[in-house]
Amino acid sequence: MSLDLSPAAAPAPRATRIRNHATLEASLLLRNGEQLLLALVIPIGILVAGQLFGGRVGLDPRTFPASVLALALWSTSFTSLAITTAFERRHGVLERLVATPLTRGDLVTAKALAVAAIAAGQVAVLGVVAGALGWRPTPTVAQTLVLVAAVLLALTTFAALALAMAGRLRAEATLAAANLVYLLVAAGGGVLLPVAAYPAAAQPLLHALPFAALGQTLRTWAAGGTDPLPLATLAVWTAASLFLARKAFRWM
Repeated sequence: MSLDLSPAAAPAPRATRIRNHATLEASLLLRNGEQLLLALVIPIGILVAGQLFGGRVGLDPRTFPASVLALALWSTSFTSLAITTAFERRHGVLERLVATPLTRGDLVTAKALAVAAIAAGQVAVLGVVAGALGWRPTPTVAQTLVLVAAVLLALTTFAALALAMAGRLRAEATLAAANLVYLLVAAGGGVLLPVAAYPAAAQPLLHALPFAALGQTLRTWAAGGTDPLPLATLAVWTAASLFLARKAFRWM
């Protein structure tokens, strides 16, 4: 009988590598105070204020929580992802990770899973808060399936746009631009307010934007309806943003 003590090093299975890195990505995002502010603190504050006092300014308590969900999903899949990826690129983290058994596809998949996990957590927390404030949406199963498809397309679109920005701009420029875009979209992008609340001249443009499409889909779902137009808009944006990210993103 003989013992074989020769080295037999091998990377972990691909699924394990992706799962482990996705867990790491999510934990790093959750430890970042600024990202938690964007992901939960600000949306919860807006939700509570809107449900308690929004009736005085004409906010619909049936659909406003859905608008806040759209804002939270936008902030995580675009703003947070763009900023963290840009600083990872600046400090050479991505360059070093590519040299590990993780492939570039593994890294992107892990980031996508981390964003999806945090988004699911946001929906759960905000849903509980909205429920405690009296929100009771009553959609059908079919309407919910349309909503899930729209959310997945929106998350993909926003994440692809975030990677395109982070891959081209310096970290500091990405930080400033991502926060600026977040504020502009929150204020005038059709996320928190219905498109019909904006001037008639701006409505055609808003209808063509992915953030407004997500907001409209969530509000329609909360009101018990279905609108296929925002879903088609998101599908077009998903294809275009993935192409843009593939061309624009740089690892170093």
